[in-house]
Amino acid sequence: MTVTVTQELEGGLLDALLSEDTFWPSEPQSLAETGLSESYVEGLISKFLMTSGTASGRWVSESLCLPFAVIDSLLGTLRTRQLVTHAGSAPFNDYYYSLTEQGRRYAQSYQQACTYCGPAPVPLLDYVISVEAQAISAEPVRRERLESALQGISVNSDLLEVLGPAVNSGAGLFLHGAPGNGKSTLARRITKCFGQAIWVPHAILEDGQLIKLFDPTYHQEMKAKSDGIIKARDYDRRWVKIKRPTVVVGGELTLDSLDLRYDARSNISTSPLQMKSNCGCLLIDDFGRQRVAPADLLNRWIVPLENHHDFLTLSTGKKIQVPFEQLIIFSTNLDPGDLVDEAFLRRIPYKIEITNPDKEEFFHLFELYALEFNCEFRSDAVQHLIDKHYVPNKRALRRCHARDFMKHLRNYCTYHNVPLEMQLQYLDTVSRSLFATGFGAAN
Repeated sequence: MTVTVTQELEGGLLDALLSEDTFWPSEPQSLAETGLSESYVEGLISKFLMTSGTASGRWVSESLCLPFAVIDSLLGTLRTRQLVTHAGSAPFNDYYYSLTEQGRRYAQSYQQACTYCGPAPVPLLDYVISVEAQAISAEPVRRERLESALQGISVNSDLLEVLGPAVNSGAGLFLHGAPGNGKSTLARRITKCFGQAIWVPHAILEDGQLIKLFDPTYHQEMKAKSDGIIKARDYDRRWVKIKRPTVVVGGELTLDSLDLRYDARSNISTSPLQMKSNCGCLLIDDFGRQRVAPADLLNRWIVPLENHHDFLTLSTGKKIQVPFEQLIIFSTNLDPGDLVDEAFLRRIPYKIEITNPDKEEFFHLFELYALEFNCEFRSDAVQHLIDKHYVPNKRALRRCHARDFMKHLRNYCTYHNVPLEMQLQYLDTVSRSLFATGFGAAN
């Protein structure tokens, strides 16, 4: 495959100036440029025809994400070998194809070896090159970019001073503090500090073993831009342009999630979470409450955190080296010192405490959410809440409370068919459903 790691000017200076891509998977012009063998692609074609029955050459090309010229040539070879036959003429100088009886036996042998017949994979080396070109460590973050990423949420200047260098480190980061102060929200916003889009392959091939990478659960596809002035450049359709990923996992995380998941029936492996989060962020939410001990989890990542690469084992027993290029954020309500020992903490260089908001910020949060909910802000109503529901109960202020109060207030007013207002009696009523006994007590 031919890839562009720096901006190319051959496609036009304007294209290069307006493009944000630091990596561009150029469309292969021949089978050799795909990095795949002739027999492998013939197997994909045969399996696709066995599944679809009859298909045009362009339909096969579209489904396997390979250029029509490459597919057309291989279909001609398969026809010569009497593995496929013409089933009729198709538009645009094309034909419909179907398998012969011999071709069906040929396809079944490939199907038994591996059931995959989706977009053609890319070689592992091409994937490694793409990650190196798009890694977040290649994009230093300045204060104004961090402020822009955090726009719309309340973050004080002291936090920005310590958070910025931590993000630039590209290393592990602990966000700790009491629940309800926006640690998870903050972690999700950090990804926006970097370029908004990256390219990932549908699947990777190494040593004859297929690894699926693109996952709609974590990857949000972005369509190539094209308008009347700038025509989208041709690209290798085996790759997908996605929003820079933020992969979030919580208590369900196990050590198995960090290794290749192999399905013996299909002979297909699924990439682990750290591969899916490459060039983005991996948020371990509620760290310390997983089904795996914190020390075991960090043990698994000691080498990757230090060397920025990981080792995975294929079903054949072969170990492969893959990039480990993401910002790992551990979000926890517990004291990191109570979770792991000092040796482990040294490998997570930044530990940032997210503290409770002060009174001024608490008022500001209510003002922000009142505006969002299209409700008139009343500072006296917020003061009433503090005096009646916080101070007497020694209840700590939390950043989530303003949002939660406004949601409860909206639901209350909707139910009673009254205008949404910060009336004192309304707030007193909703506070009984918002706070349980002892909930939010100061730490």
